[in-house]
Amino acid sequence: MARIAGVTLPPQKRIIIALQYIYGVGAFRAADILSRAKIDESIRVKDLSPDQENAVRTIVEKELRVEGELRRDVLSNVKRLKDINAYRGVRHMRGLPVRGQRTKSNSRTVRGNVRKTAGSGRRVLAKT
Repeated sequence: MARIAGVTLPPQKRIIIALQYIYGVGAFRAADILSRAKIDESIRVKDLSPDQENAVRTIVEKELRVEGELRRDVLSNVKRLKDINAYRGVRHMRGLPVRGQRTKSNSRTVRGNVRKTAGSGRRVLAKT
């Protein structure tokens, strides 16, 4: 059972997929880590030797910003945008899309504007 950067990697998965369970490691970075550690991408996590596991661990933990440190950086960047009242910071505060997406037809549930299904347009009069 491999544990890297505080994340337990699933033993039955291929190592290139399992590395992507670490926050901050995507497909490209996982392939780069394995090429630098000289490990085949198709090997399963449970089949890693202790030396291979240590090689991956040293690359991830020593040279890359992952997990807690990266999350802290992202949160501090968003907090900075909010503090200086930048447009993007205001969008973060209001819970709206930040990167220019449209809001008329999308992000309705985020905005709290859930559209009701329209009927025929005729009001039904109550019978008295």
